[in-house]
Amino acid sequence: MDSKERIETAAAFLLQAPPGEINDVLNDVRTIISDDELLQDGVYPALRDYNLAQFIVVEVPGVQHQAIISEAARAPESTEDGPERFVDPRSKSTYQFDHLTLEASDPQPVEVDSDSEPLRAALESSALKYIHAHFQEGVASVFSSTKANQYTIQIVSNKYNPTNYWSGRWRSEYLVNLSDNKIEGKILINVHYYEQGNVQLATTHTLNLKVPTAVVTAAPPASASKILALIEDAEGKYQSTLQGTYTTMSEKTYKNLRRALPLTRQKMDWDKVLGYRLGAELNSSKGMFSNSAATAAAAEDDE
Repeated sequence: MDSKERIETAAAFLLQAPPGEINDVLNDVRTIISDDELLQDGVYPALRDYNLAQFIVVEVPGVQHQAIISEAARAPESTEDGPERFVDPRSKSTYQFDHLTLEASDPQPVEVDSDSEPLRAALESSALKYIHAHFQEGVASVFSSTKANQYTIQIVSNKYNPTNYWSGRWRSEYLVNLSDNKIEGKILINVHYYEQGNVQLATTHTLNLKVPTAVVTAAPPASASKILALIEDAEGKYQSTLQGTYTTMSEKTYKNLRRALPLTRQKMDWDKVLGYRLGAELNSSKGMFSNSAATAAAAEDDE
């Protein structure tokens, strides 16, 4: 396999990295490639795609909150060749982001659109209240579009528990189009369990919500509150559906895949399997000796 093929393979591995484990995958790939300069140049585009798709969060210098790295967050002045900058609408600033070190730098103030800002800020406030109530470690960002009456709401929540061998990420994105009275959304969930195995769950759920005209014409705070209520209801229903699916899988699907326990109703301890075999042989020999003794005693009686 030549260098190009190895880099392409490494990039494919990175794009499939479980939540919170991108550095572990990168370190493993680094060992395989054995050329840091080649690795950095070759996999940087894959790292960028991964960060944008996974809604990676970053600490913005000078503020007390995290921001989301995504396609919607890309600053208009960003170019493919030059330093890439992203918008943090909450602090009304842009910053430079390094996809390899996952660090933000050089924050700069940015002017906001005075027409869209009142509703955008109201949506942001309602989104923050929503994640505070439902996501333990959630981050939300709301972006206004260059098109009138269009906004993007993004939510991400990460939970990493390497001590118990699992990690997970919830992502949801909603394109709010008040001109058409609709919301187009998607929910993406990734969970990785890797204790004595390697199991990944990846789900994608799309939805379309109708926004009542009364909500569109309401004042920004009231409109934003109703829009987030619609999102809350949709996500709540999806979580209930997932819970029902998991219960069914646990009680039926996985149960059918499992091998029944032995008569002892205990799992086999494979570290002691040789001992089990030796015990069985001893019991067999004991029975054979007993039968031989009984036969000999019967023969003496006949004499």
